[in-house]
Amino acid sequence: MDLRTRYLGLELKHPLIASAGPLSRTLDGIRRLEDGNAAAIVLFSLFEEQIRQEQAVVEQLTAEGTESFPEALSYFPALAEYAVGSDAYLNLIRSAAEAVSVPIIGSLNGVTNAGWIDYARAIEEAGAAALELNVFHIPTDLETTGAEVEQRYLDVLAAVKLAVRIPVAIKLNPYFSAFGSMAKRLALAGADGLVLFNRFYQPDIALDSLTVAPTLELSRANEIRLPLLWLALLHGRLDVSLAATSGVEHASEVIKYLLAGADVVMTTSALLRAGPQHMADLLRGLVRWLAERGHPSVAAIRGTMSQAHVANPAAFERANYIRILQSV
Repeated sequence: MDLRTRYLGLELKHPLIASAGPLSRTLDGIRRLEDGNAAAIVLFSLFEEQIRQEQAVVEQLTAEGTESFPEALSYFPALAEYAVGSDAYLNLIRSAAEAVSVPIIGSLNGVTNAGWIDYARAIEEAGAAALELNVFHIPTDLETTGAEVEQRYLDVLAAVKLAVRIPVAIKLNPYFSAFGSMAKRLALAGADGLVLFNRFYQPDIALDSLTVAPTLELSRANEIRLPLLWLALLHGRLDVSLAATSGVEHASEVIKYLLAGADVVMTTSALLRAGPQHMADLLRGLVRWLAERGHPSVAAIRGTMSQAHVANPAAFERANYIRILQSV
């Protein structure tokens, strides 16, 4: 059975990828992900705040008579809040590229194009096969317009694409007013792939201490429906790779994402729950399903349940929304 797929121009042995997360923070973790049968590994993210603080420290050490830096540095999260600095991140890429046979995909997380260009180039030079941009931006300024938010994504993409030759994917949230149009603009701007969707981690309120508390909940299978919808709508209509992420627990979610049109399926939550070896379980479930239905390859099912191929395309549109509500 032919499980091969292409993502960002990379030939992969199958469509299951370990997405950015804590399992890829160390070389040992990366080896475990490869042993678990990940076809590619997205490293945990290097944050823009790390880059900006390191630059500020350098400028502070080299500037004379500057009084503003101690105050300015307080605007940035302490470097200790992050796992590693940028040099260690680049060293990990170098070590991983030599230690494992699967592609290593770097990840940059931020909101502006400042400071990204040099690090994107450094990630490429360190041996990353591709780069994922995670533009995690919550526009809390009430004066910021939707057009300005969209332009921020396009500016970051344009800056990085000019800096590197390796493929670049951009990880998106679903909250654009016209997501299809935004996806098309990013494709036309040079994105090699789109990753659907980023999960925003909203804070909670701790009632005992009356403090704002960070929260982290691993994704669940019921979260696949929104990315499933947009994968089905975008498949065959944009000249980019499509990656599905969020909600992968079992092989059934992998199969649904492929049927909708995903080129690859990414997961971290399932691997954190069950261990890196769960990737092999997901793959076995996919192979079993394909064999039971006589499908010779992953390519044979990709996109067969996308809007362009289903018997009733309206199932993805407003008509289905009305039908569901009327049936309750």
